[in-house]
Amino acid sequence: MSAGTILVIIIIYFGVLILISNLVSKKSSDNDTFFKANKNSKWYLVAFGMIGTALSGVTFISVPGNVGSPESQFSYFQFVLGNAIGFLIIAKVLLPLYYRMNLTSIYGYIEQRLGIVSYKTAASIFLISRTIGSAFRLYLVVIVLQRYVFDFFDVPFAATVLISLGLIFAYTYRGGLKTIIITDTLQTFFLVSSVFLTIIFICQSLDLSAIEAFEAVKNSNYSKIFFYEDYLKGNFVLKQILGGIFVTIAMVGLDQDLMQKNLSCKNIGEAQKNMFTFTGIFVVINIFFLSVGALLYLFATKNNIEIPMVNGVARTDYLFPEIAFNHLAIFPAIIFLLGLTAATFATTDSALTALTTSFCVDFLNMDKTENASNPKNVKKRHLVHLGFSLLMFLVIIVFNSLNDQSVVTMIFKVASYTYGPLLGLYAFGLFMKSKTVHDKFVPFICIISPLVCFFLAKNSAVLFGNYVIDNELIIINGLITFIGLLLISKPATSETRF
Repeated sequence: MSAGTILVIIIIYFGVLILISNLVSKKSSDNDTFFKANKNSKWYLVAFGMIGTALSGVTFISVPGNVGSPESQFSYFQFVLGNAIGFLIIAKVLLPLYYRMNLTSIYGYIEQRLGIVSYKTAASIFLISRTIGSAFRLYLVVIVLQRYVFDFFDVPFAATVLISLGLIFAYTYRGGLKTIIITDTLQTFFLVSSVFLTIIFICQSLDLSAIEAFEAVKNSNYSKIFFYEDYLKGNFVLKQILGGIFVTIAMVGLDQDLMQKNLSCKNIGEAQKNMFTFTGIFVVINIFFLSVGALLYLFATKNNIEIPMVNGVARTDYLFPEIAFNHLAIFPAIIFLLGLTAATFATTDSALTALTTSFCVDFLNMDKTENASNPKNVKKRHLVHLGFSLLMFLVIIVFNSLNDQSVVTMIFKVASYTYGPLLGLYAFGLFMKSKTVHDKFVPFICIISPLVCFFLAKNSAVLFGNYVIDNELIIINGLITFIGLLLISKPATSETRF
């Protein structure tokens, strides 16, 4: 498929999203609409739309690409099983708490439970974590667009990033969450459709029926799910499942982005129905993503397709787009492009909305004033939205100059360092009801813990007899934070117990 054709499809795609945004936000574009979608979202739309937000372009490209590694294969599904358990814990423990307190920003719990400094610390951790994580996710699709489209037109990488963020800003800055609920539903439809259709197209290219494809994947060198032979390695089953549980609790349950969608439902019952439905779809769709990965490698082997090289390094992130754009017919290529674009931009638009909401609520106190939606505050919100778009741009540019790893690896590595303190803060608040903290010392604990974890992760093989710390790093990080908070704790008053 030519670069010009791809560009035309992208322009049409974003034209549709901007049209939807204008229709949705035509009646109202105030802050209540932007932050909470007027608390009137349909749970089934939220559940379906969250699939696109939770999966992102990382799942779409990096997860299938990683299947080719003998140390990976289908081991990611171990992590997914942990994710599913984490989602159920969120639905039964955290969502009821957030609804009972009627929160706009979930970090309001930390304010009431531990104090104002702890609250600002938690919100700051989210802003840093989500900005970096979302920038990495967007980076993944931008490098694909750059390689297969914009290099053809001699457009610099920085301009490609800026154009991408500008388009996202154009359809989110007015309606915010209300727009996102609708556009993410559409984008998830494209994402899910593209996964199933891609499997069909590759099976046709390999002359395999559905049953034959299942057997081919099952008997391939890519389909091993459970790794339990060596607990020292990062792919050990218990590490992956526990890591999946705690990463999910931290990156979803303690993250304003996905929780903001849940809090837009009418009541806790609908929010929980959303989470249960979402969990089932999430597990099934990841099975298909892993299957796509195995089929891609089988296709590549049959057709002597090499993994694309970048600066002398094999980049598995490029295998899926390489096959879709250069080795399949034009219709499968279009389907892939729609799926990739939907997966990545559904994540980024949601993140920008959540970052804007958190900053406006947690630092500008917009939900605590009677005139939160007056024109002056709406203008402030627009500037904050623009500011986070530019910040994400800078993060991507820096990351592009440094990165030589799979993006999925980088995302979970960064999350382990940044979300660990959030895990510790909420665990202390929920389980140590008789205690609170000396508020002013909390930021130091939340800085020291990731630094200790960095040292442990770098030297784990030496310190612990060849033991490799992997996804369980976030648990260690949260535990160190929890212990640090205990050291600076004091008896709680009746006002700080929940």
